[in-house]
Amino acid sequence: MALTKKGIVEQIQAQLDFPKNKSLETAEFLLELIKTHLEVGDDILISGFGKFCVKEKKERKGRNPATGDELMLKPRRVVTFKCSGQLRDKVNKQ
Repeated sequence: MALTKKGIVEQIQAQLDFPKNKSLETAEFLLELIKTHLEVGDDILISGFGKFCVKEKKERKGRNPATGDELMLKPRRVVTFKCSGQLRDKVNKQ
């Protein structure tokens, strides 16, 4: 099951004993802060969690899988995530 924004708000509310509106405001602020920095191309490094990076993709050849027609894919930016060693160890802990 995926953790949703609603779930994050509920966890902030329960763990920090914040009112619901303050929990929502905190979660919204953090997400907006991350989005704003990614939009301008900044990396986001969260110690013990991982790093979000903005990578530039060049124009490249592609193919429509339905028709097989070749086309040129436009250059674009993508967000990647590399988890920290600590997070990797926790995920792989048995």
